Amino acid sequence: MTDAVTPFRLEAGTDQIEDLRQRLAHARWPEPAPVTDWSQGVPVDWLRDLCAYWQDGYDWRRCEAQLNELPQFRTELDGLGVHFIHVQSPSPDALPLVMTHGWPGSVIEFLDVIGPLADPAAHGGDAADAFHVVCPSLPGYGFSDKPSEPGWDIDRIADAWSTLMARLGYERYGAQGGDWGAFVTGALGQRDSEHVTGVHVNMAMVAPDAETMNDLTEFEQRSLADLGEMFEWGTGYAIEQGTRPQTVGYGLVDSPVGQAAWITEKYWAWTDHDGDPTSALSRDQMLDNVMVYWLTATAASSARLYWESGWARPSAQSRMASGRTIATPTGISMFPREIMRPSRRWCEKRYTDLRFYEQPERGGHFAAWEQPELFVDQVRRAFRTMR
Repeated sequence: MTDAVTPFRLEAGTDQIEDLRQRLAHARWPEPAPVTDWSQGVPVDWLRDLCAYWQDGYDWRRCEAQLNELPQFRTELDGLGVHFIHVQSPSPDALPLVMTHGWPGSVIEFLDVIGPLADPAAHGGDAADAFHVVCPSLPGYGFSDKPSEPGWDIDRIADAWSTLMARLGYERYGAQGGDWGAFVTGALGQRDSEHVTGVHVNMAMVAPDAETMNDLTEFEQRSLADLGEMFEWGTGYAIEQGTRPQTVGYGLVDSPVGQAAWITEKYWAWTDHDGDPTSALSRDQMLDNVMVYWLTATAASSARLYWESGWARPSAQSRMASGRTIATPTGISMFPREIMRPSRRWCEKRYTDLRFYEQPERGGHFAAWEQPELFVDQVRRAFRTMR
């Protein structure tokens, strides 16, 4: 094992790009669903249009150049090579902040918020809110290595991140995350409390408080109704990835249309849009993220985090929602189209030092990506209570 931190530069081979275009050109398509909406999955016409643009109009080199403008590195953590972006702030008093994405996300989600977080003075903000920003790719995701042995669960990832922050020379730091990144962030607060000054999440996995069931607010009633619909209609992907990630991986790694459909369905289900998810994320944004999965062939390896976490077992879901309390100073931003939206009083049962809780007016599950300005404002103000 080595502690070396080495620069990383991304450059997809022209053969990879041409192979993608050939696969898109020769894709086999199913018949349209017998319904006209998204209730049976991604509509054929919508996906055909996206894939036609992917084949002939989309430019990966633009995204590649945007990534390569940022300082990227790789290092070995607990025997696994991990990719990360590391942007140091010009402010001498900046707080280090490790930001963790989830599924089906990647570091692409953070591209529009890294600059304002690292250098607020250059983006109309206060230098006192500055962060040194560290954005790792989860094990099995993006440009990190794929685990070849079981055991890379949330706690192991959190331990790896604490090693990473120490290796970068950070004695005190904050943590931020959504989706799986929220779980990693919470675990960091629990397991490295000596060094973590505070955490901020934009998804709080919190069970409804049984003591409030006879006195529910309107917000809590809507949250419960949406949560019930999500568990009835929106968890098929998680059960498949939590039980048979290898099986689902074959089709997704082999078919760009399949990979795009598997991911873009979640843009429809989880973003704050007007009926078409392209009103929340542009086609380029969608495909930038899909390309990270396609180029790295990480459909199966990324899905394994669900298996590692036992997501398909109801007991594991309950444990994750109502398990260990988190005593670390915490900020929570509850965006209106988040898939789980516990109220403040429900959150206070698990996050016992809740310093910040707000409900922004716009945005969904991919908050930093969908609403970068709102997200940056939330993170800045949350950490003012925790620096």
